[in-house]
Amino acid sequence: MVVLQNEEKLFQVSYPKAMHGILGKFSLLIVSGDVHKKLRNIGVSFITSSKSNPEFLDCVEKMTISMMNSWKNCKEIGFYKEVKKFTLNLMVKHLLSIEAEEPLAFKILEDFLTYMKGFVSLPVYLPGTPYASAVKARARLSATVMEIIKERRKEKLGPVKGDFLDAILSKENLSDEKTVSIVLDMLLAGYETTATLMALIVYFLSLYPNVLEHLKQEHNAIRKNKENGEPLNWEDYQKMEFTCNVIYESMRCGNVVKFVHRVALQDVKFKGYFIPSGWKILPVLTAVHFDPSLHENPMVFNPWRWTDKATSKKVMPFGGGPRLCPGADLAKVEIAFFLHHLVFNYRWKTMADDFPLAYPYVEFRRGLLLEIEPVQAKAGKIET
Repeated sequence: MVVLQNEEKLFQVSYPKAMHGILGKFSLLIVSGDVHKKLRNIGVSFITSSKSNPEFLDCVEKMTISMMNSWKNCKEIGFYKEVKKFTLNLMVKHLLSIEAEEPLAFKILEDFLTYMKGFVSLPVYLPGTPYASAVKARARLSATVMEIIKERRKEKLGPVKGDFLDAILSKENLSDEKTVSIVLDMLLAGYETTATLMALIVYFLSLYPNVLEHLKQEHNAIRKNKENGEPLNWEDYQKMEFTCNVIYESMRCGNVVKFVHRVALQDVKFKGYFIPSGWKILPVLTAVHFDPSLHENPMVFNPWRWTDKATSKKVMPFGGGPRLCPGADLAKVEIAFFLHHLVFNYRWKTMADDFPLAYPYVEFRRGLLLEIEPVQAKAGKIET
């Protein structure tokens, strides 16, 4: 936490050069100083105005219900793959006004799947290698966004779409390269990490039925005060306190991001340790999350631990300091709405041989294959 809180003071971001080729030189993960501050503020400003926007909430709920309906005749689903489609379709709609059914949405999804494989590959730029494929996929994604930007400029006298790209083009004086980079950063964060967290939550809920039962009770209480078919709203989300605790605990136990890359800007002394200026540092977040001196029974999935406000000072589920995840609030709303409809519509079981692996990023051995069974919600109550 000391490392994260002292960004640009004692430490600075320092990712391997090989990642620059995949992320691009203006990625929020790589840039620092004033450039990082400006680009991050653009993202935060849009997210802050979006998270409680009725149009965004309606979009999240409609896409969630559509996904639930698509499973009605299924006995098994590859959940991780499904939620990756869900999160990417939601982000391309919200950021670029591209509908899930459009061919361009499928193209972006394919390129992102290739793009992500490069993060866990040897940085060897030879034809056919995952790294080379990822660099090319990133170039294709950049070209796709650049083409959309050109079209928007041609149509600038037409109707305003009101999405993230419109907000940047109308208010921010950014180069095309920086504009493309921040759009891809927002897509990446809203797609991969959110989908991984959703998969981890569903996995943990299957292992801890007492947690699932308490989650159902919270959502039953919300639903019984609404008319049949009445959509969720921001006030409903604010009542989902236990749901948010489940999200936080899944981040602690699941460790979507296990470590980050930093470099010491000066000689640092801390608790008897000496870190020379220029040395690379990899703060391992997992070590803090599972530290028995900080958490009682740290290997146990226990969302109730978050009712103690002190827990949030011991764990930073969405990072910390100037690099606190800008999309954290947006992700929590998406996940909370998705869980609301999931527990109202389905029971599920995981496979005994399917579990999350550190690869070093989270993967599931079988893609989180679930056996699912529809449930009937009667009079605003979930069957158990």
